[in-house]
Amino acid sequence: MDSPKSLADKLKALGVKVGTADLFPPNRGDRGGFPIHTIVPGGYRQTARGEAFVSEQTFGADYRHGVQPLTILHPLETIATWARDPQISLFPLSSFAFLDTETSGMAGGTGTYAFMVGVGRFEGDDFRLAQFFLRDPSEEPAMLEALIEFLAPCKALVTFNGKAFDAPLLSTRYKLHEIPSPIKEFSHLDLLPLARRLWRDRLPSRALKYLEENILGLPRSAEEVPGYEIPWLYFDYLRTGDATPLKGVFYHNAMDVVAMAALLSHMAAMLHDPFNGNVQHGLDFIALGKLFEDMRQWDLAARLFEHGLAHELSEADFGAAVERLSHLQKRRGDINEAVRLWEQAAAQGHIYAHVELAKHFEHRVRDLDDALRWTKSALELAKESELPAYVKKHWKQELDHRLARLKTKNKSR
Repeated sequence: MDSPKSLADKLKALGVKVGTADLFPPNRGDRGGFPIHTIVPGGYRQTARGEAFVSEQTFGADYRHGVQPLTILHPLETIATWARDPQISLFPLSSFAFLDTETSGMAGGTGTYAFMVGVGRFEGDDFRLAQFFLRDPSEEPAMLEALIEFLAPCKALVTFNGKAFDAPLLSTRYKLHEIPSPIKEFSHLDLLPLARRLWRDRLPSRALKYLEENILGLPRSAEEVPGYEIPWLYFDYLRTGDATPLKGVFYHNAMDVVAMAALLSHMAAMLHDPFNGNVQHGLDFIALGKLFEDMRQWDLAARLFEHGLAHELSEADFGAAVERLSHLQKRRGDINEAVRLWEQAAAQGHIYAHVELAKHFEHRVRDLDDALRWTKSALELAKESELPAYVKKHWKQELDHRLARLKTKNKSR
């Protein structure tokens, strides 16, 4: 098998000069193309390792990304607990850096580098976005130094799949250039695993762009370019000096960074107060119930399952949620508190609570009369409810079987 080509070999094959000899002037004007500063607004930042190109824009406090404001209005304690990093809940909003890279390839390793790093952070009520761009691979040390300056106020990193890709890639690039990595000691919140927990049962994709459209309500404009085209657009720019096609790459990267801030804002609202209109879909309640159950917040998990079951669900999802809830109730351990909650839920017309009380009186209290009473009331509720036919069928089958068994036991006394 042939050995993988080095980055230098790939660039030479594309006609790109390697090393410091014969480098094109920074504005690339002698190649007849449009230099980057004529395509996107930006400027040149001087660093200890040379000059770096940076494009910046600010999103004001009134900006909404689709239906979601960028500003994170709810505490992050629950997200910090889920992420197993208590520091996340202690940092001010200004300490978070939202980061996304555009790279020369997806393979990773020392042959892959980030030609664009987009980073956003909150400054007061505004969200400031900076995009650091390599006009030539030789400018990488300068770009990395400029990035350090922007990240100076930050203590936490927010990414989307960044623990697997963006953060290790940047750490490698800093190490190669013998520059201390600014993110080495950062707390790191990767939103992709949380997105999978929240929406894997409801949405066919958890890609950031898909979530942006289907959760945040914002489809991207015609400027958007597919991610798989981005490395080749950059290599074409290195070959021709014409930055015109890169306008769409800057847009893609900017939307990824801003979408992460909006998505975290939405997630924080969901997890902080799911019963205040921040959650609308039954499967989202079920997903939150599973998440809080895993965090051993069992009372809250039970309430979330109840809310999910009150929404229209598919037959498979409904059955799975009922089973999960029944297992959760057994795990809670505090029977007196469980009975109190079941009675409260039963008074509100929740069929599952009548069933749990029937089980309780049959198996724990050994009171068959009360067990029969709760079973019959559950059956009556199921018949009178406006639940979908398959849900009524589920309850009828379970309750008819329970009622027959209780009558048999009652006769044998």
